[in-house]
This record gives sequence, C-alpha cells and structure tokens, in this order.
Amino acid sequence: MSDTEAVFYHSPNTRSSSVLILLEELDAPYTLRDLNFRIGAQRDPDYLAVNPLGKVPAILHNGALVTELGAIFIYLADAFPQRKLAPEIGDPLRGPYLRWLVFYGSAFEPAVMDRYMKKEPPRSMSPYGDFEDVMGLINKQLAAGPYLLGARFTAADILWATALRWTTGFGLVPMSPEISAYIERVGVRPCVARVAETDKQLLKVHEAAAAKG
Repeated sequence: MSDTEAVFYHSPNTRSSSVLILLEELDAPYTLRDLNFRIGAQRDPDYLAVNPLGKVPAILHNGALVTELGAIFIYLADAFPQRKLAPEIGDPLRGPYLRWLVFYGSAFEPAVMDRYMKKEPPRSMSPYGDFEDVMGLINKQLAAGPYLLGARFTAADILWATALRWTTGFGLVPMSPEISAYIERVGVRPCVARVAETDKQLLKVHEAAAAKG
C-alpha cells in the first residue's frame, strides 16, 4: 500500500493517543489535526463531516476514512509494513493478532464500562461473558509473554499496553503482576515517551484556549 501521508485526528489523553504511538512506531508520514475537546471542537461541523459521532481517533489515508480504534490499528499496521508490526496473511500469528485487536473493543471495553456503571448483563446475553473471565484471559495471555503473541511485539501491544495503563491508573481494572510488567515493558519504548510529551504540550495549549473562553 502507498505510504502517502495520513491525516490523523487526535485529542490528547484520549484513546487516540495509542494511535499516535502506533504512527510513531511505524515511522509513518502523517499530519496531526488536534481537536480541543475542552472547547467542544469535536462537535464542530467540519469534524462531524469526518466522524458524525464526534469521536477520535479518525484517519484519512489514500482517500479512505477509517474510524474505530481496532479498525485503525489493523489498517495502519498493514498500510505501513516496514516496521513489521502486523503478521502478514498466511502467518500463523495473523489470526491471534486480529483476535486480540478485536477483543479489545468487543469484550474488554464493554466489560470495563459495565463494571464501572455497575451493570451486570445476563451471562447468556453478554458479549463477553463476565468481567472476571475477561481479566482472567488477559492475565493468562500476558503471563506467557513477554508480549501478547509471545516473543513478537506487534501493534496489538501498543493498543493493549496503553489501554491497560489508563484503566489501571483510574482504578477501572485491577493491577496484577502480569499487567504491571507488561505496561512497564511496552512503556520504555521511545515512542511512548515522545507521545506523552506531545500530549502534554497539546494539553497546555488546549487548556489555555479553554481558559480564554
């Protein structure tokens, strides 16, 4: 696929921070369009034309609009293969890789939000079983480590390490030795620190703009 520059819509300290880390890890050319949530920029008509739900992240690349976190990760890692962050089709790891990227949105996030909202859907109707099942599966996979696919680091690790860092930090997910070691292992990558600094600087700009009214 072409390495044409991607347009990346982002707001600091949101789910889209993981995509920014991925773009940096991929060494992909991109233009960052930051949205100041503090002044409601995500509801501006120009951005609603990109994503009518007013959510980030979103990317435009080679004429394609991609939203939804899992889809963006799959798309970008395939579109910029030079860093080999996605197993290719035919690789035995391709299936497990896709499984973990999709499991994030289909099971992990719903389980975390239901727990936070104190909702317990009937197990027969739940898309994920129950919260303990989800966390047990994650911890078991990480225990076999060092990464989700064993020795191979992939885009899925960027997604999951970022998500686990935020959810444990806010007390939404219980910290375990496996999760702690995993967050630390991925967190030492240089791209993580660079994105943290970028978000810090963007946040200052956004807060200043909001203070001005």
